[in-house]
Amino acid sequence: MTTRVVAFGGGHGLSASLRALRRCAPELDLNITAVVTVGDDGGSSGRLRAERGGLPPGDLRQALVALAGDHPATRRSAGLFQHRFTEVSRGDTADGLAGHAVGNLVLCGLMELLGDPVTALEHAGAMLGTVGRVLPMSCQPVGIEARVRGADPDRPDEVRTVTGQHQVAITTGRVESLRLTPAEPEACPEAVEAIGAADWLIFGPGSWYTSVLPHLLVPQLAEAIVSSPARRLVTLNLAAEKETLGLSVADHLAALRWYLPKLKVDHVLADAKAVGDPDPVERAAESLGARLVLAPVAVTDGTPRHDPAALGAALVPVLGADR
Repeated sequence: MTTRVVAFGGGHGLSASLRALRRCAPELDLNITAVVTVGDDGGSSGRLRAERGGLPPGDLRQALVALAGDHPATRRSAGLFQHRFTEVSRGDTADGLAGHAVGNLVLCGLMELLGDPVTALEHAGAMLGTVGRVLPMSCQPVGIEARVRGADPDRPDEVRTVTGQHQVAITTGRVESLRLTPAEPEACPEAVEAIGAADWLIFGPGSWYTSVLPHLLVPQLAEAIVSSPARRLVTLNLAAEKETLGLSVADHLAALRWYLPKLKVDHVLADAKAVGDPDPVERAAESLGARLVLAPVAVTDGTPRHDPAALGAALVPVLGADR
């Protein structure tokens, strides 16, 4: 029996989750859909968004590559998608390609050529032989804004608005609230449909304020998440990032409820070493209706990164329960 999984996020966190799901897909007969944030305004994605309009392609590209097939040709294509142009010095002439990932340019071209982001992503998925589907959370780009206390280190008690995903991600202050612009972007219809048909919804790991929580701020997505018959899993991060400094592991779970009070969760997956004292996290999980599952899911070199093989192994008994 096929198990339909929808994973939410963006960037490296979602990529780790998708690679883990790919590893356990054959054993559990998974049908994987990634729903990706579209708020990126930094780097190559930010430049393309500003210059060409349309969706920022970077997080979408990373999700596609994470799901790419194992055939040598598709692995080579995945490598090409990730290849980033280095700067070539030509006197006073600016190098317009420097810093762009090839896959970002391909996705930008496909979206312009086909006129529809979902069709463009399906075509790119066919190019990469993806084991699963990648969808944007909205077919229009969104902005991310946060009210941040202490964004200016010289004024630690001052609360100011920080604008843009990149600036929110690197802020050294404490994020007190988050919002999208427009405030109520229209959800990708195919994403809403996938959520309604899912057996599991997976949130995290990833940048909490800029990759995970934005999905809960899209009204149609939030409604679909709450009303879906699927079970829900939250995978916690291994370490705080700049945007979540001062936020405890338990606070990450509290933030989910703050932005979507009706959210119920079945399981919270975390690394025992990263959690430390499990009691506060267990209580926070229980407040969402969830059971805390501890497993070694980090790489062994000490860096705060999820190991796809270990994460996949931890997911098997959770997603495979009651099959």
